[in-house]
Amino acid sequence: MYKLAVFDLDGTILDTLEDLTTAVKFALDNNGLPTRSREEVRSFVGNGIVNLMKRAAGENAANGDKVLADFKEYYKEHCAEQTKPYAGILEMLGALKAKGVKLAVLSNKAHFATTLLAQRYFPDIFNTVAGENEAAGIRKKPAPDALVAIMKQYGVSAKETVYIGDSEVDIQTAKNAGVDCISVCWGFKDEKFLQENGASVIVKNPQEILQIFEAKQ
Repeated sequence: MYKLAVFDLDGTILDTLEDLTTAVKFALDNNGLPTRSREEVRSFVGNGIVNLMKRAAGENAANGDKVLADFKEYYKEHCAEQTKPYAGILEMLGALKAKGVKLAVLSNKAHFATTLLAQRYFPDIFNTVAGENEAAGIRKKPAPDALVAIMKQYGVSAKETVYIGDSEVDIQTAKNAGVDCISVCWGFKDEKFLQENGASVIVKNPQEILQIFEAKQ
């Protein structure tokens, strides 16, 4: 039986793509760099905002630090303008919480944005919310550090934990932590991509996540 469900944020429970695309466009425009399409930004997401902006600006952009700083400043003020939970997510989370499952968020998104968005869209739902925090010596996904720390926090074993995400980074994170993984195909990566990157369980809507939990009881 799963006692702990840990969710990725972007592309899994929240559709953040429009606000991310707008913030990337602002940072690039502000530095005279070519803009990026929505689909390009979609493909860049998953490894944290440093890598997002390196990919968007170009690995060798001379003013990469300023591009990143501009993105952070803009996104901090505009990260919740078009962002919204995916259909059925709130109902699914509420049902899991009612079953007594511990719920957590673990994202490679900057910690300030992860906590802000979780509090705004999911008040009183998650027991723990963790964003990227390498400054504290916690490696970002796919390293298992943060996921293992959350498991220890609740005294839950790997067999009692499931990680739910939308990308190859999430699949590898779960594997590195020795926990089961549920991959969702409504996010930033499609079903074919997930299959090619080792997904063993893929769901097409949040109700299927509940069905998996019910089957484990």
